[in-house]
Amino acid sequence: MKNLQSLTDEALVKSYEQGCNQAFEVLLFRHKDRLFNYIFGITHNRDLAEDIFQDTFFKAITTIRQHRYTENGKFFPWLSRIAHNLVIDHFRRDDNFVSSDDDTMYDLLNNAKLYDDTFDSMVYETALVKLGRLVDRLPDCQQRIVRMRLYNNLSFREIADRENISINTALGRMRYAILNLRKIADECNFVANFTPAL
Repeated sequence: MKNLQSLTDEALVKSYEQGCNQAFEVLLFRHKDRLFNYIFGITHNRDLAEDIFQDTFFKAITTIRQHRYTENGKFFPWLSRIAHNLVIDHFRRDDNFVSSDDDTMYDLLNNAKLYDDTFDSMVYETALVKLGRLVDRLPDCQQRIVRMRLYNNLSFREIADRENISINTALGRMRYAILNLRKIADECNFVANFTPAL
C-alpha cells in the first residue's frame, strides 16, 4: 500500500484496470475530501452530496473497469465532471429547483476557491440549467426567442425569419423576456451574476 501511495493518479488507474483493488482505494482516499467539498459546495445539502459522491465513484469504477477511461493526467477534473453532471441531472429532476431558497448560483459565481479552469464551463452550464427553469415560465412567444438566442445562438435576423416577424418585434420580445426573467428571478430568490447577452 505504501508503494501505491507514491504513484501518480494515472499509474493508479492503470494498476486498478489490471486488477489491483488497493490502487482504487488510494485514489479514493487521495481525492475524497476535495471531491465531497466540491459537491457539497454546489448542493448545500450533506445527504445529497453524499449520494452524489458515492454515485460519482461508482461511475468512475465502472468506466475504468470497462477500459473507457481516457483522461490521461486529468483524473480529478474527470471525477469532478462526473459529479457535476450528476448534480445537474438531480436538479433537472427536482420540481422545487427554481422555487427553493437557493444561493448556489451566487456561491458558484462569486467564490474564487471553487474556481479553476476546469470548473468554468461547469459553472456556466449550471447557470444555463437554472435559467432554463426560469425561461419555462415565460409566455410561449418569449420562450422561443430566448431559446433561439441563448441556446441556439441565432442572430435576431435568423430569429425573425424563423418566427416570421420583424427584427424589431424579435428585439422587443427579447427585451420583455429579460424584464420578465428578472421579475421571476426575484420572486424565486434566484441570485446570479448572469445577464443574458443581446
